Amino acid sequence: MLRSRLMLVFVALPLVVGACRKKKETPVAPPPTTNTAPAMPPARPVETPPPAVDPNAGMAERVAAARASLLQTIYFEYDADALSDDARANLDAKIRIMNANPGLRIRVAGHCDERGSDEYNIALGRRRAEAAKRYLADRGIDASRVETTTLGRERPAMQGSGEEAWSRNRRDEFEITAGGDQLRPAT
Repeated sequence: MLRSRLMLVFVALPLVVGACRKKKETPVAPPPTTNTAPAMPPARPVETPPPAVDPNAGMAERVAAARASLLQTIYFEYDADALSDDARANLDAKIRIMNANPGLRIRVAGHCDERGSDEYNIALGRRRAEAAKRYLADRGIDASRVETTTLGRERPAMQGSGEEAWSRNRRDEFEITAGGDQLRPAT
């Protein structure tokens, strides 16, 4: 019995000691300290210089616009070779480009609608092309830089018989024959 009591003591002792032991306290974070140093002024943003302007930026677009302006068609009224206000404005834009490109040469092809005889339409197409050339020459473009031709009614822009087709076929078309590979836009 003594032995069993001693055994009981040895078994119970660690339990009693463990129960009486103090529990570990979890550490408490210290309260934040207040900074008594003067506040720093906010940082100034670093100013970056503006990007350098590339003088060639957009040049391809301006050259393409100049080419499109040179190739833009002008239109005529029925049985007429007189230039309309729109046609003169179109030719004025061509003049500015031609002045900026002294090596530039163009061809003007006069066209007609299907009405009238072949001979009449060939002559009318020639008068239309010559009217555009004369307008350019009267405003300082050397006449040797502008070639003219006539196609009469042989190459219609729009097939059909009716005012819509006829009005599209009464025209002068422009083609660059020299200097187009080094085209510069008008300044």
